[in-house]
Amino acid sequence: MSRKSEGRRSKAEWVAGCTLHVADRKRFSNFGFVSDFEFRISNFCCRVSMCLPLLILLAASGCRRDMFHQPSSKPLESSDFFQDNHMASRSLLQHTVARGHLDENTVLYTGKIGTNLVDAFPFSITRTVLERGRERFDIYCSPCHGRTGEGNGMIVQRGFPAPPSFHIDRLRKAPVGYFFDVITHGYGVMYSYAERVQPTDRWAIAAYIRALQRSENATLAEVPPEQRTTLEPKK
Repeated sequence: MSRKSEGRRSKAEWVAGCTLHVADRKRFSNFGFVSDFEFRISNFCCRVSMCLPLLILLAASGCRRDMFHQPSSKPLESSDFFQDNHMASRSLLQHTVARGHLDENTVLYTGKIGTNLVDAFPFSITRTVLERGRERFDIYCSPCHGRTGEGNGMIVQRGFPAPPSFHIDRLRKAPVGYFFDVITHGYGVMYSYAERVQPTDRWAIAAYIRALQRSENATLAEVPPEQRTTLEPKK
C-alpha cells in the first residue's frame, strides 16, 4: 500500500472518530441521562457514591443531642436562675395559688372552722362513701390499725409501735374533724397521708372509722327491726 493511500485512510479514520465523539456528546447529558431519557446506571451510581459521604457529613453536622443530653435541671439542684432561693425550682410566690388548689371550702380541705375541729361531715355520707372509705382504710390504715380498728395490724404484730384503738372513749368522743386532721398531718410515729389520700377519701375514711366505732358499741335497739332476729340469741 502506498503512502498516499495510507494518508487517506488515516484521515478518514480521524474524521470518523470526530463524528462519533460529537454524536456521543449529543447523546449524553451531564448526569448520565441520554437524550431519549434512557438511564445510565453506572454513571449515576458513581456520582451518587461520590456525593453520599458529603451528604452524610452535612446531615451529621446538623444533628443535636438535646433529646439524649437534655439541658434540664433537677428540682432541688443548685442554680442561679432564680435569685430568691438559688434552686432550679422556684418556691411558691406569696399570695399565689397553684392551679386546681384554690381550696375555698376550708371545712372540706382542713376539717376545721377557724382553729376548731368540726364535728360534722362536709357532704352527705352514703353507702357508696362508706364502701370507698372501707377500701381506702383497708389499703392505708389497716396495716397498723387492723381491719376492725383495734390497733393490732400486721405491722404492729411485727414490732411496730401499736396505735390506740379507735374504740377507746377518747377517740369515740373525738370530733370527726380530728381523724381528718390526723390523716392530713400525721400524729406521733404516723406520717402524713396528704400526698397519698385525697381530701374526699380522708373524709370517707373518717366516716368508716365512725361506722367501726358504732359497730362495736351499738345496742340491739339501734338495729333495724327486720335484722334483729339474726342478732338475738337463740333460746
